[in-house]
Amino acid sequence: MSTHSAGASAEIRALSVLPARRSEIELHTADGLTLVGELALPAERDPLATLVTLHPLPTHGGFMDSHVLRKAAWRLPALADLAVLRFNTRGTSSPRGRSDGQFDGGDAERFDVAAAIEFAEFSGLPHPWLVGWSFGTELALMHGADPAVEGAILLSPPLKRATDEDLDSWDRFGRPLIALVPELDDFLRPEEARERFARVRQAEVIGVDGAKHLWVGEASVRRVLDEIVAHVLPGHGPLPTTWDGAIASAPGSDDER
Repeated sequence: MSTHSAGASAEIRALSVLPARRSEIELHTADGLTLVGELALPAERDPLATLVTLHPLPTHGGFMDSHVLRKAAWRLPALADLAVLRFNTRGTSSPRGRSDGQFDGGDAERFDVAAAIEFAEFSGLPHPWLVGWSFGTELALMHGADPAVEGAILLSPPLKRATDEDLDSWDRFGRPLIALVPELDDFLRPEEARERFARVRQAEVIGVDGAKHLWVGEASVRRVLDEIVAHVLPGHGPLPTTWDGAIASAPGSDDER
């Protein structure tokens, strides 16, 4: 990873990594597994709130480094004073390592979600919100209605595994539920999403013009991160697109999503 010193403002690009306190963590589930992850905190301040992220489907390449979640961890501690917790669900591998266990289609992953929420709670991380993407939205809907959670933000919810009963549970839970639904999603598009989520009275469905399920491109990523921050920290304006301090660049090409 290359680093550039503070100086003139630099554009925040796809591979930009802003300053944060980053540490490798382990989560321990009630059924005896160890899950690997990372916690990113603001470099010099306590976090204002916490994102507990739930990654896309591991059998189709989803893991804690899926690009939107990785970029949230690279940027939001510095730009919005948020803590970002990422981890691999059971049986999932990434450069951080492999979590114990085997993929269970969203059922035994209930223990993984509980372990992440518990870690945030016992680490004193404030105001935890779930941020699920695709399969991660199913985990949030099925297993995330925990009293310690302040709300959930769903990116590209397919509503394949999560049932109307799960939506009814969120309705009774009463905490905010925000769904960002791409106009060109492969599984669930805004009009149908509004119909399905109508049974959750506090749900807000936001259709995103031109976006696709994978949120490819900087414009899509910035829209997602802006929406996350606006809901978790009401009154916070759009995130800046430049940075005045030290900035690092992760290996790779800025063309990658």
